[in-house]
Amino acid sequence: MIAKLPTLSFEEAASLWTMFLTAYGPLIEEASIQVGEHVLISAASSSTGLAAIQLANLVGAIPIALTRTNAKRQKLLEAGAAHVVAYDEDDMVAEVMRITDGRGASVAFDPVGGSLLPRLLKVMPWKGTIYLYGALGGNTMTIPVLEHLGQMATIRGWIVADLLADPLRMDAAVAHIGNALEAGKIKPVIDSVFGFDQMVEAHRYLESAQQFGKIVVTVAD
Repeated sequence: MIAKLPTLSFEEAASLWTMFLTAYGPLIEEASIQVGEHVLISAASSSTGLAAIQLANLVGAIPIALTRTNAKRQKLLEAGAAHVVAYDEDDMVAEVMRITDGRGASVAFDPVGGSLLPRLLKVMPWKGTIYLYGALGGNTMTIPVLEHLGQMATIRGWIVADLLADPLRMDAAVAHIGNALEAGKIKPVIDSVFGFDQMVEAHRYLESAQQFGKIVVTVAD
């Protein structure tokens, strides 16, 4: 039974479910991340990435935020990331292995793919899992199969529609998210709100990759 939700603005209510349900499915339902487990979260400053950080903290896991540059490092730390690695500026593999004391991160939640995917594989331990839910880095992804064959790593595609299609799973997800929200342990993160007549500006801002959290477009009464 879902707890009584706190009062949300229309913008917060519109933002909440996509970001948290997308992260809930792979991290909480499937991977069942645990206390002390390191979780890699790429595109961490996106609304879904920020939701993943919050859900990881909710269960006591250790979220490692992956982002292209160090520009959003402080914001990500303030948003709950235990560590931040800028994979276009830092040696990502070395940094993740340092953070995890050489063990690697058993779960990665990634919408980037492309040239980032081989680097994620390099920091997977034996039987680690990468949940791939996008291809921001491009459709072409080259995996050195023989190099990683002994890891027995799993790359799983993920779309939130898989969760939405199952009423029982959906009820469990809504209850989990709703209870955490009611307890004040999670919250939607909104970067900007645009009016419907500012749709072009909203898209341009989205494409600039400056946002930190959700971009919301409102429709006038």
